[in-house]
Amino acid sequence: MTEKLKKFYLEKIVPKMMEQFKYKNIHQVPKLEKITVNRGLGEASQNAKALDSSIKEIATITGQKPVVTRARKAIAGFKIRQGMPVGVMVTLRSERMYDFLERLINLALPRIRDFRGTNPKSFDGRGNYSLGIKEQLIFPEIDYDSID
Repeated sequence: MTEKLKKFYLEKIVPKMMEQFKYKNIHQVPKLEKITVNRGLGEASQNAKALDSSIKEIATITGQKPVVTRARKAIAGFKIRQGMPVGVMVTLRSERMYDFLERLINLALPRIRDFRGTNPKSFDGRGNYSLGIKEQLIFPEIDYDSID
């Protein structure tokens, strides 16, 4: 499954981009390095059960165990102390990255209600793209009944 997207990129997209943008070297062509999937816990940071369910959901979606991100410093306004869990994240590279991207493009994004494509203005000027998803139910791996 993963080979399909990578093969399409190497055989079709790279030559077209080299021709269109007049790249002299194949290494000048933009490519995917990594995909980072993260989730902020918000109010659930005090709840250990919500943390465990978030870890389980992200692991199911990505196929890789997430890392718990912790607060670097205390913020009284948000009721956060230093070292408290504030989110979970996974960094995907190579095979898992292409596998996740293919599932995102072909299965998850078409399941979003009233989907009209992703925003082309979400690039940050350094080649990074940011995509926010409101609910994880668009992924076929997530069962509706198991959501808290």
